[in-house]
Amino acid sequence: MFRPLYRTTAARQLTASSRLRAAGNRHLHSPVPFDWKDPLGSHNLYSEDELAIAETAEAYCQERLLPRVLEAFRKEEYDRKILEEMGELGFLGATIQGYGCAGVSSVASGLITRAVERVDSGYRSGYSVQSALAMGGIDEFGTDELKERLLPNMAKGKLLGCFGLTEPNHGSDPGSMETIAKPHPSRKGYYSLSGSKTWITNSPIADILVVWAKLESTGRIRGFVIERDQCPPGTLETPAIKNKNGLRASITGMIQLDECPVPEANMFPGIEGLKGPFSCLNSARYGIAWGTMGALEDCLARAREYALERKQFKSNPIAKYQLVQKKLADASTDAAYGVLATTQVGRLKDEGKATPEMISMIKRQNCDRALVNARVLQEIFGGNAVSDEYGIGRHVANLFVTQTYEGQSDIHSLILGRAITGIQAFC
Repeated sequence: MFRPLYRTTAARQLTASSRLRAAGNRHLHSPVPFDWKDPLGSHNLYSEDELAIAETAEAYCQERLLPRVLEAFRKEEYDRKILEEMGELGFLGATIQGYGCAGVSSVASGLITRAVERVDSGYRSGYSVQSALAMGGIDEFGTDELKERLLPNMAKGKLLGCFGLTEPNHGSDPGSMETIAKPHPSRKGYYSLSGSKTWITNSPIADILVVWAKLESTGRIRGFVIERDQCPPGTLETPAIKNKNGLRASITGMIQLDECPVPEANMFPGIEGLKGPFSCLNSARYGIAWGTMGALEDCLARAREYALERKQFKSNPIAKYQLVQKKLADASTDAAYGVLATTQVGRLKDEGKATPEMISMIKRQNCDRALVNARVLQEIFGGNAVSDEYGIGRHVANLFVTQTYEGQSDIHSLILGRAITGIQAFC
């Protein structure tokens, strides 16, 4: 027989204290305790191998990367040996099958990315560009000869890669790129590339540069693999961009090409237009969605620890106060939801069922919520947030960049709007 929730008016007038006692009793009888580090139990969705990979990545990042990040951020320095260390652990190009790569799931790769960005977005940027953009582009579109010759050493971190799409005059509109490729006037079987790319992670130290250019004859966009040691003097320059406000622990630069000769064999066959670079970017955007959750989780952990230790108002920890607890609750919720979303898209990605719009959604949402929450959590530190030793300000500065690059959030809004309405809003 159906039993109504409230039999009497008195039952409807259950006092606030009674509700609190009831809630407390339910908590006491919960089969498992609440884990603030994993509020929605996402670890239950991962295989034993994925959990082992996550554990390895967390250990490496906390023991090897975290101790260096503060000085690296202050001095705007990046140690290329980091990618060699990651290569030794099998992190680089982790989803690629063969060529010395680990061949793990997209979710496992995401868990690595999350661990790296828990330390710093700059370190994650260097890792992502090597793995998803440079190695991923060569694996997906390169010839067998390019794959066999370059990918094994890239997987070890012996050869470093970068990805050149963005130009000084064309960021969100890569279809208007000005970099041109034409048959080389004096070297048969070669193309000559001229133009500039900017805001390119790893470019000053890259050995392998994946560059997108328009064929002068057709106007079609094609991808080229430039090998630095094969470029004559004066044809390739990669100056660093210094004095950045964010991602200071990674190295960023330009790619300047002046009739740079590239063998025709180094042009990606069978792919033209923006489908090529966008395919690479989708993999990188997926990684960013994971990484920003790692950064947000670190902000939450730092803010929680500070709030428990900081005493104010009759020697109470500020964690006692409602405004502080709400900030922590909002950040925890957005991080937990973001992790579940990236896990779901990762599973679909491996099944060949993920759409670019799904990746736009998680990239946009996770970047936006990570930045918003990190800024709010920063308030818990008061004036101490200004000190870089507390780490929260570094994450905030970095997360602004993650929201901006590889598709600024407004651009992803337009991608989703087009998918929802069928109407193009870009022009």
